[in-house]
Amino acid sequence: MTSAPPGRRPEGHRLLSRPSTWAETQFVANALRTETIGGAVLLGAAVVAIILANSPLSDAYFSLRDTEIGTDWFHLRLSLGHWAADGLLAIFFFVAGLELKREFLVGDLRSPAKAAVPVVAAFCGVAVPAVVFVGVVTLMGGEGDALQGWAIPTATDIAFALAVLAVIGSHLPSGLRSFLLTLAVVDDLIAITIIAVFYTSDLDPMMLLLGLVPLAAFAALVQRRIAAWWLLVPLAALTWAFVHASGVHATVAGVLLGLVVPVRPRKRGVPAVSTLPADADVAHRFEHRIRPLSAGVAVPVFAFFASGVAVLGGGFGETLRDPVAIGVVAGLVVGKLVGVLGSTYLMARFTRARLDDDLAWSDIAGLAILTGVGFTVSLLVGELAFGAGSARDEHVKLGILLGSLTAAALASVILRRRNAVYRRIHEQETRDDDGDGVPDCFQEEHAGPGSTSTR
Repeated sequence: MTSAPPGRRPEGHRLLSRPSTWAETQFVANALRTETIGGAVLLGAAVVAIILANSPLSDAYFSLRDTEIGTDWFHLRLSLGHWAADGLLAIFFFVAGLELKREFLVGDLRSPAKAAVPVVAAFCGVAVPAVVFVGVVTLMGGEGDALQGWAIPTATDIAFALAVLAVIGSHLPSGLRSFLLTLAVVDDLIAITIIAVFYTSDLDPMMLLLGLVPLAAFAALVQRRIAAWWLLVPLAALTWAFVHASGVHATVAGVLLGLVVPVRPRKRGVPAVSTLPADADVAHRFEHRIRPLSAGVAVPVFAFFASGVAVLGGGFGETLRDPVAIGVVAGLVVGKLVGVLGSTYLMARFTRARLDDDLAWSDIAGLAILTGVGFTVSLLVGELAFGAGSARDEHVKLGILLGSLTAAALASVILRRRNAVYRRIHEQETRDDDGDGVPDCFQEEHAGPGSTSTR
């Protein structure tokens, strides 16, 4: 075993270093590329919704959002807005479940040393905004159900955040991008847990147990590499319907379905009817196909129905007087910064870890503020806390928009000033002098004993 050069700690103790392999770097890059495009569509959908809600077409917009379709069976007669929140967002959380399982089994989260920082940052990035929200609402004299919205500023919208990076043209190093994606994955897990535990009412245990039957059938098929859509889609829909009827928010079904999809090769052979080989990474294949649907359709449609809020006619002034809206803004801007930056600094201060040589603490500060861009899940939690279409829910929507835009603007200023450094790191990470398709830095770092690194 080789020792680290004098004055340097082992590679595993560097905070926010690049992913450990070129394959992992490519996975992160491809995932973020799709989310960036989806983020642009998301922003467009939100802007259109806000324009319509404040135009002469506002009545038509709200009428469309509130139009009910479906059946009374399983409580499935829902408005279009609810179908988007309960149905389409289940696709978003299915992808989150796939990401989570992959990261913990074959991604960088399988290494405790690499997982510790983003996981701790994600938990602190949820806890501190919630505390800030409660503190602000309490100090401002919030009454009644005001504190029910404590979880609204805890979520990070990775698509919205990446769209901001695309707009400012930031060349974030792969280590920072990987950290952002990993933090967002853990953030999604925490968010769906909060929704299931704190925003579930009138639980029907029998319906929940019945939902385990199609879920188990779905798991049995994918574990045996039987990926026929005409079998899996009906089972997924049944799982979703039972979970929805149980009183648990239906998006939980999406995460459960994602978590049963296999990542690692199957040790035993596959049946003759299998559609995929035993060594197939089924989760990666599903994610590759479904992520564009999630980022490009499901989330933007939800944003279109959820973000339409009347700003004109006194709506903005009422929002600024509502402690809940102010608490949301403070949680997203201040809470996320303190939670993510503070926890990362403490990890470096009180452990053997240290910041990667190419990065500065201002980079972490910019990234921490960027995690304050909360949109999709924040809007969903706001609806669950106060009721879709209620006066307070309208104030929450404006608070989320104000907080997210403020966080995006501040992050842009901080990250943009370091763009020259990021560009240099990017060139180093993509340099391939031998033309073999793998950047030289990855080969140098894994060349074995006696090798040296240019990093």
